[in-house]
Amino acid sequence: MAQIISSLAEISERYDALFVDLWGCVHNGVVALPEAVAALQAYRAKGGKVVLVTNSPRPRAGVKKQLVHFGVPDDAWDTIATSGDSARAAMFRGAVGNKVYFIGQPGEEKFFEPIGVIKDPVDIKMVPLDQATGIVCTGPRDPMADPDTMRGEFLMAKQLGLPLLCANPDIVVDRGDVREWCAGALAQLYTEMGGESLYFGKPHPPIYDLARRRLMELGVDVSDNGILAIGDGVLTDIAGAMGEDVDSLFISGGLAAEETKTQTQPDAEALEAYLLAEQSSPTFAIGHLR
Repeated sequence: MAQIISSLAEISERYDALFVDLWGCVHNGVVALPEAVAALQAYRAKGGKVVLVTNSPRPRAGVKKQLVHFGVPDDAWDTIATSGDSARAAMFRGAVGNKVYFIGQPGEEKFFEPIGVIKDPVDIKMVPLDQATGIVCTGPRDPMADPDTMRGEFLMAKQLGLPLLCANPDIVVDRGDVREWCAGALAQLYTEMGGESLYFGKPHPPIYDLARRRLMELGVDVSDNGILAIGDGVLTDIAGAMGEDVDSLFISGGLAAEETKTQTQPDAEALEAYLLAEQSSPTFAIGHLR
């Protein structure tokens, strides 16, 4: 059973660095969450490092602009690791060939801009599906549409043997009070249909490797027992922490607010039942980051 705590400060002195999810923890897709911001500012004021580890398909610079838009101040974090950057690095190394069929929303084409950490990158071209060597998916074209609407395209892609690079393994996300589908839902469907999906965000190792590299860029070398991962997704944030063998703080008031009966804090019995059903074992739990 996860230990329910009332504030990050109760446990934060045990850790040198935090790997913090963004959506549902630091902001709600519309505005910053003031208590979460204050908790991270207080942690940093005592010398801790905060790495924002997000399954956003955006490059790090794009996420930084988004944080400004949502009102998350610069002094609440130190650096950013995005699934988009992790996936872009793999793409430019040739993970899905050089002719790609793109699935995403207008404006997300920046995913295809060069990334400095890759020397001699593959020359990527966007092409129609029947000419592609692989698929790059940053998210649904319509985040409100049922993923099953992609079944026809995915059937053709499977027959062509195309791998799908998923830049955001999240299945859903809450934008304010509205739940939207993410790229992970499409990759899940493609896999269920027999296609090959390649993942680069939480809970998969590449994004944690990137997060550790971001810490090293700050001149900080932190052992695994000095890292606390924070997030509201048991299938992404908590599963990833378990896979990396680092402690975790589950934010029950995000995606699982209803299941855990969370208002200010989770109901202990509901939380235990939910985690048991999901076969998830976070170290700690709290209603909202504060």
